[in-house]
Amino acid sequence: MHADRTTPRHPDPRVPGGPTPRFTEPVDTALRAAGWEPGRRNIEQAEIWADTLRAHTSPGGHRHAVFPAAVEAWAEFGGLTVTPTGPGRQIAPATVDLDPLHGLHMARTLGDLGRALDTEVAPLGLETDNQSLLAIDAEGRVYALDHTGDWYLGPDIDHALTDLVCGITPVRLTAS
Repeated sequence: MHADRTTPRHPDPRVPGGPTPRFTEPVDTALRAAGWEPGRRNIEQAEIWADTLRAHTSPGGHRHAVFPAAVEAWAEFGGLTVTPTGPGRQIAPATVDLDPLHGLHMARTLGDLGRALDTEVAPLGLETDNQSLLAIDAEGRVYALDHTGDWYLGPDIDHALTDLVCGITPVRLTAS
């Protein structure tokens, strides 16, 4: 499976020649309304999720992968429900519930995706409007899995959150 796309960072129009902010204004606003702030890091909760996922075995014997990129994403964004504040650019923006336990019973599906991508994949949360499972791989790339297919949301969680909150069309993963 393969996807090639990155979303360019947008310069801050309020500061000519200034540094590029981490998130665009609509994304920053939605994240802060959800309880995020720069430097947020709830490693204790991330470790609880990691332990819960490691301890779970599906009836078919499938287990979850847990790795640093997932734990770091859970520590910074886990537990947040991010609700968009405006219209989408290309598609409807998505409300995102960043709780990896939404994927607790999806160990086989995530393992299959990981094998197809030649990496490990862990649950990240849920796009609540269409029930897409959000997942992150060992390199920090983010994906959505739903009844219509598997989607690439970006090379890292920042890009994925931007695309979801701003309603940017994801790239469908295809066999290459």
